[in-house]
Amino acid sequence: MLLVAACALPVSATAAKHNKKPARGASSQTSVPGPSYSQRLDALQAAEDIAQRQHLDRDWVRQTLGQANYVAAIAKAVTPPAVGVAKNWQLYRSRFVEPLRIRAGVAFWLAHRDTLQRAERETGVPADIMVGILGVETIYGQQTGNFRVLDALATLAFDFPASHPRAVERSAYFKTELEQFLSWTFSSGRDPLALKGSYAGAMGLPQFMPSSWARYAVDFDGDGVVDLLGSPADAIGSVANYLKTFNWQPGLATHFPLEFDASKLDMTTLMAPDILPTFSVENFQAKGVVLSGEALKHTGKLALIELQNGDAAPSYVAGTDNFYAITRYNWSSYYAMAVIELGQAVAQAMPH
Repeated sequence: MLLVAACALPVSATAAKHNKKPARGASSQTSVPGPSYSQRLDALQAAEDIAQRQHLDRDWVRQTLGQANYVAAIAKAVTPPAVGVAKNWQLYRSRFVEPLRIRAGVAFWLAHRDTLQRAERETGVPADIMVGILGVETIYGQQTGNFRVLDALATLAFDFPASHPRAVERSAYFKTELEQFLSWTFSSGRDPLALKGSYAGAMGLPQFMPSSWARYAVDFDGDGVVDLLGSPADAIGSVANYLKTFNWQPGLATHFPLEFDASKLDMTTLMAPDILPTFSVENFQAKGVVLSGEALKHTGKLALIELQNGDAAPSYVAGTDNFYAITRYNWSSYYAMAVIELGQAVAQAMPH
């Protein structure tokens, strides 16, 4: 969503993308809530605007938003890491591709095998990718976040850290998410003061932001309610639907191994598009990338994916459109690779 759903954030409003502790799923309310927004003129005006745009009861919106509190830990969580902190793929990977998540993933897959198979048939998204996302996000629902969603969204809407290089854009994004959250809770009858999630306001097993819940969540268990908080089936179906919406291509690998031909290597050109697949196989090789095997049969575009390893040499792979689709959930190549490798590890650990 999530990211989702990021620059507009992805579906799962991205936490720290590389080395920062992944607090999205595992966050805890670590500080006493600060002042409420009941007397803040900007919040009161936002309440008026939201009520008018969404056709909500004005008093309900004002009263609800007035019970939101500023939480310093939330503002701190979105503050960029100090300049000079090296990204480290191996460290990042170790937080997700580890025995606890693998065991939990096997148990989840066994418990929901039929649902995963149905989602794969209907969308083309492999079961291991769905399992990888749900494992990275919340360890299959074990860690869905302990911040009040209302506090998280209000804090980031009205007090997004000014030191952030994109503070204005981020603040606007969270104002939109706050509006979506209030509209959804009002129409669904859910208690906006009771719902908890990540420090960025992402909710449920797949950590969907409110706008992603509205756009991409589905009732996959057929009970007439879209419930990403308590229904693993809805979470599975919604993750698959999200990736399908962002052009997941059935049967396509997420990435290919590669080597470099130093005599032809044009790293500047190769890195310029970042993770967006841009190069044909022929253009890739002309720029000094050496491909082999199945990669040579690929007919779509490729991107050079760089994963830094601290002081060690970076790792590189050739990312396809399916790798890019995973980054629409969270705009990070590190996140996407963790999802892929966790899903693979769980698949390998499944009893046969």
